[in-house]
Amino acid sequence: MRAKDHETEHHDARNCEDRAQSSSHDRASRRSVVAGATTGLAAMALAGAAGAQPARVNQASAPTAGPALKNPVTEYPRPPFEKQQQPWPGLASKMTPRPDHGEQSYKGSGRLAGRKALITGGDSGMGRAAAIAFAREGADVAINYLAAEEPDAAEVEHFITAAGRKAVKLPGDIRNEAFCAKLVSDAARELGGLDILVNNAARQISQNSILDITTQQFDDTFKTNVYAMFWITKAAVPLMKPGATIINTASINAYDPSENIVDYAATKGAIMIFSKGLAKQLASKGIRVNAVAPGPVWTPLQVTGGQPTDKLPQFGGNTPMGRPGQPAELAPLYVLLASDESSYSTGQVFAAVGGRGGP
Repeated sequence: MRAKDHETEHHDARNCEDRAQSSSHDRASRRSVVAGATTGLAAMALAGAAGAQPARVNQASAPTAGPALKNPVTEYPRPPFEKQQQPWPGLASKMTPRPDHGEQSYKGSGRLAGRKALITGGDSGMGRAAAIAFAREGADVAINYLAAEEPDAAEVEHFITAAGRKAVKLPGDIRNEAFCAKLVSDAARELGGLDILVNNAARQISQNSILDITTQQFDDTFKTNVYAMFWITKAAVPLMKPGATIINTASINAYDPSENIVDYAATKGAIMIFSKGLAKQLASKGIRVNAVAPGPVWTPLQVTGGQPTDKLPQFGGNTPMGRPGQPAELAPLYVLLASDESSYSTGQVFAAVGGRGGP
């Protein structure tokens, strides 16, 4: 019985050993299978990546059509310019060289489709550039200007309608409060609403001494630049819905004033602060308020007394780019601030000053 027990124990032990070896072999086999599968997948992935790489290289190396790079330093006219002078308010069509408002260059992409915009000073300068750009982006546009500026305004009307949008001309003097209220109501009625307001019209007269600034000049400058902005904005806000925008034209003079236009600089400082404060007030209503602050830009403002006649030939030459800006170069800023793309920007001042520093 002991021998039999011993035999049984020996047999059981052998069976255990065989099972252990078998289990060990199974685990090893599974590891081999897993390892093999992993190696195979990795090899496949590497092979796939290697196979895909030439396609990416070929795709990247394929020629892509697009506009050539343009040097901003040499792209537009540089001083010296011809000596020239016009009576206020002046015409862009009579300037030499004629300013570029984007008439031939601005291409729209539907960023303002269906919007309704009112622009003061829309006959020339940044106002004209914004009007053309807005229309090509799909907006209907009303422009305000002085009666003497009708030839320039007629050109703007042509560009707006050529873009397939409605153009509304509303001439009149914004130094008058009653006219400002009528301007807004007429624009909203003719356009069928008001989504974008651009307060752009300005008055600037160069005087080397404060002693030469008359009360009339001071009054005209503030009425045109500040009071009109206040009156027009006050009339427009009740007509605006969430998503509407107000864009005011400030200036580099708001924070780096020139000594020969201190009254004008003071108005531009007021515009900048007005924009920042109003933005806070209207933010909860979903109405954004921003400002564009140009540096020296080639507009009728400069040839109608805005710059001394003897210094005008070198206008803009003291910027790092060595030239003044063109209105066309400001248009994209107005479009950006009018569009939903800048939905988180309010109370901001966007500069375009040719390298002289910003706000």
